[in-house]
Amino acid sequence: MKKIIFICMMATMVFACKSSSSTASTEATPLSTKLDKSTQVAIKGNWVLTNVTYAGSDYIKVTSFDLADSKCFIGSTWNFISNNNKGSMALTSSSCTSFSSPIVWSINNQGLFVLKILDAGIKAKKVRDGYLLKVAGLTDSSFQLVDNITVGGQVKDVTYQFQRAN
Repeated sequence: MKKIIFICMMATMVFACKSSSSTASTEATPLSTKLDKSTQVAIKGNWVLTNVTYAGSDYIKVTSFDLADSKCFIGSTWNFISNNNKGSMALTSSSCTSFSSPIVWSINNQGLFVLKILDAGIKAKKVRDGYLLKVAGLTDSSFQLVDNITVGGQVKDVTYQFQRAN
């Protein structure tokens, strides 16, 4: 009888000391891992980045996504596949170096667009760097991604305007 009581007490202590699940711990963190599926479905398809705007664009250069000058992204083509969160992007500006890459993306339930630009042959889980942008102004034919940059100690918005490709 003493053995049964001892085993029950030990089992109770083990379960009482069990750590929280990963789901519970991510709910308390500022960056949610829950996805906004309806917004992802709305963005799926082919898009063209038509404009990049930010305060002081006449005076400062912004390197977007650690790849190229932000103006080189105007005219770039983007493909978003919502059922597997993959896609591609390609810089096609004649005045800039051409670049294309597969991407992995998602939109969390806080309205943040999570983007990873992949190198050929590298899986997304191996890529540690990515970008967080806010999704804004979503319609059937357009949306914006808004990034934050620091200029002279002040945070400024860089807005990437997308139009649905025909």
